[in-house]
Amino acid sequence: MNHLGTGRSRGPNWILRLHALAVYAFLYAPIVVLVAFSFNADHRNAAWKGFTLDWYVRLLSNETVHRAVANSLKVGLVATLVATVLGTMAALALSRHRFLGRGLVGGLVFIPLVVPEIVMGLSILTFFLTFRQPLSLYTVMLAHIAFCVAYVVITVRARLAGMDPSLEEAAADLGATPWETFRLVTLPQILPGVVSGALLCFTLSFDDFVITFFTAGVGANTLPLTIHSMLKFGVTPEINAVSTLMLGCTVTTMTLYTWMERKRSGG
Repeated sequence: MNHLGTGRSRGPNWILRLHALAVYAFLYAPIVVLVAFSFNADHRNAAWKGFTLDWYVRLLSNETVHRAVANSLKVGLVATLVATVLGTMAALALSRHRFLGRGLVGGLVFIPLVVPEIVMGLSILTFFLTFRQPLSLYTVMLAHIAFCVAYVVITVRARLAGMDPSLEEAAADLGATPWETFRLVTLPQILPGVVSGALLCFTLSFDDFVITFFTAGVGANTLPLTIHSMLKFGVTPEINAVSTLMLGCTVTTMTLYTWMERKRSGG
């Protein structure tokens, strides 16, 4: 009877595995094709004509791509730094202090996560135009900070929720000032959450297209905008090469983020 039961249970398991394999193939096959064709010798990218690294070599002399990468790094680093500081402060305020409108503020944090990007991009653009703020790389930074803060708040609040508040109370009882308590007790405890939020912010900022499209001015093209402009002339292996490098940066950052999340949860 045990053998029959085991045999019957294997059938659905194999079906589920095949289904999962098909889903993953559907999701990741286009990415594999994109990476593979970035090494294609055919400039039309229509058929495989042989292996080459020429497209990556051409990127080394492409000033437009260089400026776009520099702009993306500037925006990503500034947005990450500012959003991490503001988000951490907001998370501490929402988790450790009672004030009027605390519940409302805590709910408003989730708005950037649920509002469609095109709506948020248009609303930020309207805000800048209302105050007659010229669009530039700085408006892109401000826009990215606006939607990145929410991710830091949620990540750090999750870390604070799992922290024992008696540690902070003990530090205060031993004569530590609020700043010393934060620096010596609270910050080391929430640091994995802060770093995880920062890595997530950088990934979202570096990859963002929709909000950047609405808020970027002349000469403020980031890498996603540059790739979009290059697509007007057709999909070439050079575009695939740029996308592959961008994908590598994103995967590396998200791998670090996943590692920090596992460390935070004790997994």
